[in-house]
Amino acid sequence: MRAARLYGIGDIRVAGEAVPAAADGEELVRVTAVGICGSDLHWWTEGAIGDAALARPLILGHEGAGVIEAGPRRGLRVAIDPAIPCETCRACRDGYRNLCYRIRFAGHGATDGMLREVMAWPARLLHPLPGEIGDAAGALLEPLGVALHALGLGHVPFGGPVAVVGCGPIGLLLVQLLRAAGARVIAAEPLAHRREAASGFGAHEVSDASAPGALSGCGADVAFEMAGNDAAVRAAMESVRPGGRVVLGGIPDADTTTFPASLARRKGLTIAMVRRMNETYPRAIALASRGAVSLDPLVSARVPLADAADAFAAAQRRAGLKVIVTP
Repeated sequence: MRAARLYGIGDIRVAGEAVPAAADGEELVRVTAVGICGSDLHWWTEGAIGDAALARPLILGHEGAGVIEAGPRRGLRVAIDPAIPCETCRACRDGYRNLCYRIRFAGHGATDGMLREVMAWPARLLHPLPGEIGDAAGALLEPLGVALHALGLGHVPFGGPVAVVGCGPIGLLLVQLLRAAGARVIAAEPLAHRREAASGFGAHEVSDASAPGALSGCGADVAFEMAGNDAAVRAAMESVRPGGRVVLGGIPDADTTTFPASLARRKGLTIAMVRRMNETYPRAIALASRGAVSLDPLVSARVPLADAADAFAAAQRRAGLKVIVTP
């Protein structure tokens, strides 16, 4: 089989490797679609993400779908949940598997991800896909799950105004979820084509996030920051009313976020942090299956595995929305 490994900053190489063997409780999956995420781009541009640094050539990719290759479920199309919690630590026992102390995550640390033709993965984390969800959309169930988890952290009042700062794929999925939840959606994004996408997905108001004070005084009950930079964090805090809530989902460069303490303190803001997702695949599949959320329109490019480096370069330029690699 072929696999794409990251050897260093900007250094992705596609080469042949042995097909992995499935251990007890695992199944072999032929990977059909992998989305490139903003966190993958941190690995590609920094050789690290947060406090985790590249220690060996790593197969990236954690948004994926495929077909089970062998066994009783052979031929079944599945979405691949990238997180393997230990199930025994305090976080897992308390129901916060996304906060597991010993979690293994595809394309992170020592755990190879999905940018390969075949992978072995725990059977319990392979979710059957209904026929109306295609392979690319199946890969996008992972960012939809993150958006669902963020939405839960926001405690959004029904019908109230909500700001979304950063309209990349997860921000645009939040726009759709918020519309479905009855919120009045106020979106902010510096890139014109993503502002257009936010309008197309139902945002009631759209502004240029790069304009000074773009969201100041809009009185949102909740703001979701999905850009991963200090300007977006500040805009989110400026957008909410006193006593409001700010949900931070973007991953910053250099593992540092700063904001004016007086801005947050004087408003008495509650700040929530997004860590991946927690048991959201069944809900994500149901939402996509019944058309409550549109996933396919987010796909702006499909690239073969052989051109994985080009796919990362395209994603880094942010010229489109979501780049899908098709192993």
